[in-house]
Amino acid sequence: MKNAIITAATKGMGKAIATAFAKEGINLAICSRNSDELAAFKTELAAINPKIKVFTSVTDCSIKEQVKAFAVEAEVQLGTVSIIVNNVGMYTYSSILDDSEDAFTKQVNTNLAPAYELYRHFGKKLMAARIGHIFTICSVASLTPIAEAGTYSVTKYALLGLSKVMRLEMQPYGVKVTAVIPGSTLTASWDGMEVDKDKMVLPEDIASAIVNTYKMSAGANVDEIIIKPAYGQL
Repeated sequence: MKNAIITAATKGMGKAIATAFAKEGINLAICSRNSDELAAFKTELAAINPKIKVFTSVTDCSIKEQVKAFAVEAEVQLGTVSIIVNNVGMYTYSSILDDSEDAFTKQVNTNLAPAYELYRHFGKKLMAARIGHIFTICSVASLTPIAEAGTYSVTKYALLGLSKVMRLEMQPYGVKVTAVIPGSTLTASWDGMEVDKDKMVLPEDIASAIVNTYKMSAGANVDEIIIKPAYGQL
């Protein structure tokens, strides 16, 4: 059995991705800041596929030490991790000039640093094994900045840049790296805003794209997956 680690996996895209991998028979290490949500989701996953192992960890991914501890314990509980899904992120609707004093640090620590830390922890192990797949959830804001979400756009630009560097470093070793670039997706980031869910990408769409990409032949890598709403908006 293969083992996957997914950050922020109890809601939205993370939950959909974990569910999709569970259906494929892949063991999971998942984290969240909420212990109750983790316990409930672990029960759901056991019902979906009782054959897989699920390791859960209460982790604040904006704290470096907690991310590193999650990675270490995932290996202890499951064994070799060959699939990494960098899902954790936060969306703040604010221009840079209107940001709070801690906005930049908070978003860098949430949207960019966890993927960097997991790469630092697992990268050389994947190189040695010559197998693995890293998925990083970026955003259309990684391609086209949104002035009304300025710092978010900056961190997502950086995250896409990190994915490109990881891919270049991993290519000689047969390790795949894919940047997932969703447009407006129906997740908790939109809580409190008025949206039309029928005109948005669903988390299950993202999960389906990731699983299908993962299942491709050993010689095929999808560098980037861009999924936008069919109605033309970002």
